Amino acid sequence: MITPNDIFQPHTEASFEKTALEIFRCQAENCPPYKEYLGSLDIDPATVDRFEKIPHLPIEFFKSREVYTAPAPPQTVFTSSGTTGQTPGRHPIADLALYEESFFKGFQYFYGDPRKITFFALLPSYLERSGSSLVYMADRLMRAGGRGGFFLNDHRALLDAMEKSAANGEKIVLLGVTYALWELAEAHTFRFENLPVMETGGMKGRREELPREALHTILARSFGVETIHSEYGMTELLSQAYSSGGGIFRPVPWMKISMRDIYAPGRLLPAGSRGRINVIDLANLHSCSFIATQDLGTALPDGRFTVEGRIEGSEIRGCNLMVAG
Repeated sequence: MITPNDIFQPHTEASFEKTALEIFRCQAENCPPYKEYLGSLDIDPATVDRFEKIPHLPIEFFKSREVYTAPAPPQTVFTSSGTTGQTPGRHPIADLALYEESFFKGFQYFYGDPRKITFFALLPSYLERSGSSLVYMADRLMRAGGRGGFFLNDHRALLDAMEKSAANGEKIVLLGVTYALWELAEAHTFRFENLPVMETGGMKGRREELPREALHTILARSFGVETIHSEYGMTELLSQAYSSGGGIFRPVPWMKISMRDIYAPGRLLPAGSRGRINVIDLANLHSCSFIATQDLGTALPDGRFTVEGRIEGSEIRGCNLMVAG
């Protein structure tokens, strides 16, 4: 039986593969939508002997099916935001403690102990609905440090609170949905030393889409920082990847990113190729750890990757930024 210790460890290639294959065989048997999907591909799970050969479930299944393996009812169900008229994705969560361990360890891996950080979150569209995994994560990160807070549209109150924390010598992080950060940048300029400004969630249909580089230039100029950080996550995943600038993301050690041919999803593309982003997230223990997203990107040789936009013809997701050029 897979335990959190098996998931959240500094994996070697061999240990990651061993854990991924064990999870795959369990989910191939116990997750009905995934089992049916494998059957439609005429794949016998017993013949899959490398993690690169594991088929990835199209993320659209989370909109129409219950992607779940645990025998007990879920503790909660996270739902995606999308835009008006879209069917939201649903991710039943069997163990919130597993999700919390994933995002706490993930954030600490890149930014340090969350208990020593003050988080400010500008997430209006997420706070205006229920079921957001991002709000849950931000709330628990705030509680860990005992400071910070959520803000809707009161920019002045946000900046005043950040200035007070900075004056107290606190290390602060500003996390915001992309369109709200853009609105903040249009209304105010400010400068905080060594401030990570992290965008996530896209435009939500509220603003026109911009190439990532152009948007980050606008935000960096207004916020007085050299780079804009980004978070790559989604309702259907329990782990995140982070970028400290330049739109280049690094996944946590219990995730692997690959690019597959858009027109032949079973074909793995070599590093440097643009394709459909496929994710292995070992923390998705009770749903499906092998997800084919609707995002276009490029895998780099060292395990990092870029996110270059949406695959043409797919629904716009929250993390969408237009392909530059």
